[in-house]
Amino acid sequence: MNDREEEAGKSWDELYTIDLMPSELFFKFRQQLQGFQLGLNLEFYNSPINEFHGKMVLKPLSDDRKWKFIYQPLHHDIRLVSKKIPLTKFLNLQVGIGHSLEMHTTGWKWKLTTCLGGDGVSRIRNKTSLGLYPGVDMRFGWRADYVLPEFTGAVGTGEALFNMNSGRLEASLDRIETIITHTYDSPKDQVSSISP
Repeated sequence: MNDREEEAGKSWDELYTIDLMPSELFFKFRQQLQGFQLGLNLEFYNSPINEFHGKMVLKPLSDDRKWKFIYQPLHHDIRLVSKKIPLTKFLNLQVGIGHSLEMHTTGWKWKLTTCLGGDGVSRIRNKTSLGLYPGVDMRFGWRADYVLPEFTGAVGTGEALFNMNSGRLEASLDRIETIITHTYDSPKDQVSSISP
């Protein structure tokens, strides 16, 4: 069977798959207080194994924040991580130093990240945020793997004059985050907002 016959036999259902069952569920509780944000993250993973992570995160609220502090009580890890530093339009660098209280070791890590994954061409990863109402947000992490359609042809070689491979799309909803943010207003701020 040649490529053309295989393509003709494919139904629309074979050209794409969409998986809407997330493998990660995050609940994030955030408290904003005097220029800082203190967060408690409850992270549930159901693929490939069931796992739970708890994290406490402290970071500055300013737009030019350069760091965040992470403590994982279940794993006894403390980390200080830089914000993502853009190297190019699609490539970011992140560095961090950490200490394991359980193993009494200190080390540092670095990570190159991009919204393009896989081979850099055939995967898109992204997060989409949706504000439900003040203080409550939803964030969806999604991924799309695709093979672009391909057209080929030949003359005088015994192959078909025109062939088409229709490509394939695999999309999935990988993560759902619920983010609850509480902002603390000091009594001085409340008085200034009431006064004319």
